[in-house]
Amino acid sequence: MSIVTGGRLGFVTFAGTVLGLALFGSLLAPHDPTAPLGAPWSPSGGGNLLGTDALGRDVLSRVLAGGRHLTLTAGAAALVAAAIGIAGGLLAGWHDGPLSRLLHAAADLLLAVPLLLIALVFAVTLPGAVAVIAATVCGGAPLTLRIVGDAVRQVRHAGFVDAALGRGESGPRILGREILPAVAALAGSEIGARFVVALQLAAALSLFGLGPAPPAPDWSAMIRENVSGAALSPAALIAPAIALAVLSLTVAVVGNAAARHARRPL
Repeated sequence: MSIVTGGRLGFVTFAGTVLGLALFGSLLAPHDPTAPLGAPWSPSGGGNLLGTDALGRDVLSRVLAGGRHLTLTAGAAALVAAAIGIAGGLLAGWHDGPLSRLLHAAADLLLAVPLLLIALVFAVTLPGAVAVIAATVCGGAPLTLRIVGDAVRQVRHAGFVDAALGRGESGPRILGREILPAVAALAGSEIGARFVVALQLAAALSLFGLGPAPPAPDWSAMIRENVSGAALSPAALIAPAIALAVLSLTVAVVGNAAARHARRPL
C-alpha cells in the first residue's frame, strides 16, 4: 500500500469515526447525560473524566451525546439545500433564456440578505431544526445554483452531450443521464459545504437559546451554559467547542477533497 493510499484510508477512517461519534456517541456515554452526579463545575477526577457542568452533570457524557441533534439537523439542511441548488443550477446552466435570468436574479436577491438575519427570522416563527433547514436553503442553495450552473455551461457543448442530442434525447433526459453524472463530484462537494453552513447556523441559534430544550445535551448549549464557570471547570466549555470545531473541519476537508476531484478534466 502506497503512502498516499494509506493516508487517504487513514483520513476516511478518521472522518468516519468523527461522524460516528457525533451521531452515536451517546451509546458510549459513561453516565446519563441529563442526570446530576456531583457539585456544579467540579474538576475532573473520580468517575468524571472531564468534570461536571453548571448543574453537576458529567461533561464527557454530555459531549458524547451532544452532537446528534446538530449533525442530523445540519445533514438534513445540507441535503435539502444542495438538492434545490443543484436542480436550479442544472436548469440555469442548460437554458440561456428568461428562466436562467430569473433563477440568477432570485439567487442574487437571497444572497444580498445576511444569512444570520434570515435564520433569526425563521427561528422565531418555526421549530429550531426547520428554521435551520429553511435558512440553509435560502443562504446555501443560491451559491450551489451558481456553482453548478457554471459547471453545466462548461459541459453542455461537450461531445457526449452533442451525441445525446444527435440521438434525439430530450433536455431533461440529457440533464439527468449525461450532465448530472459529469458534475456529480462537484455536487458532492456542495453538500459538504452546505453542511458546514448549516452546522454553524444550528450552533448559533442554540447559543441564542433557540436550540433543543434543556436538559437535552447539545454542544452549543453547553458552551452557553458553562461560560460563567470556565475558570472552575474549563473542560465544560472547551470540550464541546473542540467537538464542534473538529466536526466542522472534518466535513470541510472532505468537501474540499471532493472539489479538487471535481476540478479534474472531464
